[in-house]
This record gives sequence, structure tokens and C-alpha cells, in this order.
Amino acid sequence: MQFQPATTDIPLVTLVGTQPSDFETLVAIRIEAMRESLVRIGRFDPVRARERFREGFSSESTRYIEVSGERVGFVVVKPLIDGLLLDHLYIKPSAQGAGIGSVVLSQIFVEAEAAGMAVRVGALRESESNRFYTRHGFQFVESTEFDNYYVRHPAQGNSAAET
Repeated sequence: MQFQPATTDIPLVTLVGTQPSDFETLVAIRIEAMRESLVRIGRFDPVRARERFREGFSSESTRYIEVSGERVGFVVVKPLIDGLLLDHLYIKPSAQGAGIGSVVLSQIFVEAEAAGMAVRVGALRESESNRFYTRHGFQFVESTEFDNYYVRHPAQGNSAAET
């Protein structure tokens, strides 16, 4: 699935399905993307990061993010009873800041809006991703010892239940 952003400054982003055999590649991307935030707060543990990812890994919910044929990250979106869970969105540090994450979020929002569903996400409390999510319309819900949780509700009047 390809997404062309509104401006030509942002590259064409393609989401590509994954297989169970992609686990190691995905873990490597996760660790690379999370390293800086976790080191900053003294919680970087690649073994723990691998174990946590393994616990919830579902290749059916996971898509690589590709730009010009290069895998620059991945996204995991899982169904919930009342919406979608943006479980992971990782972009390699070398590809961050180019608008790729925004393009991916836009597509998730299109899917959620079409179904009239909210999108939920959690972010490490000390991560730059908190600003990213609030900038894209997520509203703060609660905070735990290590994470902040957000929700983005569908636009009013765009519920799949309405006909």
C-alpha cells in the first residue's frame, strides 16, 4: 500500500506486510529507534526490549515502512473492541524528521475514520514521541510510572454506525 503525502518534499511511503520470520529484523529496528530515549532515562536494555516485543508480536498486525524500497521502520496496529491500538511506530533515527511518521499516521487515521474508531497509543514518558502524537491530534488520557497514554477520537459525524 503506497501513500503519497500532500507535499512533494516528503518521499513516497509504502507499507509492506511482514512474516513471522521477520521478527529479528523488526527487533533490530525497534532497538535502534528506541535506544536514544531509553539511554537518556537509564533504561536501555536490548534483551528486555526484545522480550517485550516478542510477547506481543503479531506479523498480521505489523507492516514495514519503506521509502524508495528501503525499510526505514515499521508500524503495528491492532484491533481493539472500541478502536485501534497503535502498538508500535518505529522509524530508524537516520530517517526521522522527514515526515515519514506523519504519512504513516495519516493512513492509520484514514482507516480509523472510515470505521468510526478511535486510535489509542502509549509513549515512553521521556520520549520525543509524546510531542509527535499530541501534534497529530492525540489527547492525553493518563500516565503510569514509565508511559503516557493518548487517544485520538474519530471526527464527529464520521461514525461507521451512522447511515
